[in-house]
Amino acid sequence: MNEITQLPLHPGRRDIPKDKASRETVSPIHLLKIDASPRGSRSNSIALTDAFVTAYRDAVPSVTVDVMNVWDEKLPEFDNASIEAKYKGVASSPMNEAETAVWNRIKELVARFKRADRMVVGVPMWNFAYPYKLKQLIDLVSQRNMLFTFDGVRFGPILQTPRAMVIYTRGQEYREDLPTPPSRFDHQSSYVEFWLRFIGVQDVRALAVENTWSDKAEASMRAARDKVTALTKDF
Repeated sequence: MNEITQLPLHPGRRDIPKDKASRETVSPIHLLKIDASPRGSRSNSIALTDAFVTAYRDAVPSVTVDVMNVWDEKLPEFDNASIEAKYKGVASSPMNEAETAVWNRIKELVARFKRADRMVVGVPMWNFAYPYKLKQLIDLVSQRNMLFTFDGVRFGPILQTPRAMVIYTRGQEYREDLPTPPSRFDHQSSYVEFWLRFIGVQDVRALAVENTWSDKAEASMRAARDKVTALTKDF
């Protein structure tokens, strides 16, 4: 796993006071940083999640950061073995070797969500939605009695994560008075934010950064970096 700072064995408090002096006296805050771009240093979304984390660490020096890039994690395919493991895991039925291996990997990924006191998610827009590797992660970890409950009638969240910040990047601009109105073309933000609330993130915040591949890209990214710094102040 690619980490900025190794996570300690025991989680800290789920929430912290807002003044800096008080923040520095409490247990470390564990932040899960999820990146959905494969472009590394050329990625606008990663540049902005990195900027957010840097600014947040300036405010909360004790924060520990677990970096989960969906392209680097060697996520198991959500194939027949994964599906069989899912059903057997819920039923507590015996699994074969392949099913056990994928189920253990799923539990490792879920544990990283459960340790998180904060989440920062970077999501580039692909075909008006999000990268398929992010959906692969969601399909793997969204398991009954791991990240959500279901009693046959109602769903419920398992996490009690106070806050998440989602940073979206989009190559062009989306407004109702343009040829790309978000009511038709934005399939990026609604699902990601629904899913975070579904699993138990109590306060989901978002920043959409547009015009990241046009002649406006440099100015757009410069303004976005200023915004993410400001957004860390009460995170």
